[in-house]
Amino acid sequence: MTGLREDSIDVAEGGRASSVFDLYAARFPLLREMSASIVLAVNQKFCAPSVGLSDGDELAFLPPVSGGSDEHFFALTRDPIDAAALARRILRDEDGAIVTFEGVTRNNTKGRATRYLDYECYEAMAVKTMAEIGAEIARTHEISRIAMVHRLGRIEIGETSVVVIATAPHRKAAFDAAFEGINKLKRLVPVWKKEYFADGEVWVDGEWDDSVVRAGS
Repeated sequence: MTGLREDSIDVAEGGRASSVFDLYAARFPLLREMSASIVLAVNQKFCAPSVGLSDGDELAFLPPVSGGSDEHFFALTRDPIDAAALARRILRDEDGAIVTFEGVTRNNTKGRATRYLDYECYEAMAVKTMAEIGAEIARTHEISRIAMVHRLGRIEIGETSVVVIATAPHRKAAFDAAFEGINKLKRLVPVWKKEYFADGEVWVDGEWDDSVVRAGS
């Protein structure tokens, strides 16, 4: 939309996220046209436009990612995921079904007591890959919208680490889309999990989808 992937500017003391957005919206009118759909994040955390900025802060303008003409939603966060709010965000009046999958942290793996998990990822590629998965699902299932959000950082027992939500006029399409969405996310999105046990920690072995070409191929 802007021709820029990133930019660096000086902001006056007391400057807010909204003032920086206004600065770029004046340069790039399309940002202003889409302002109702763009989400702001400071230092990789969603924020309100009124949030103040400090020296060295990174402010991101996050447009919705589209598959066809309908808006879907794909994101990473280090904050707790509000699945209900996310479902309301993508629900349309003509939808008759919402299917929500939440992956939560359990207290053990094969009987070994788990203290907490920690997730890392290749962030730029992770969001892009989720968008590609979502767009493909939207093309092949009769759904209205799909959303995927993965949490990063430390996740406590019982907390949600990943959410996939599908809305549709009818339940079967929503179920199928959510099921396919989480399965493909687990095999294609570059996110890695470290599990901390009472007696040590380990990176959890994952498995790429068969379609992914390996470096040694």
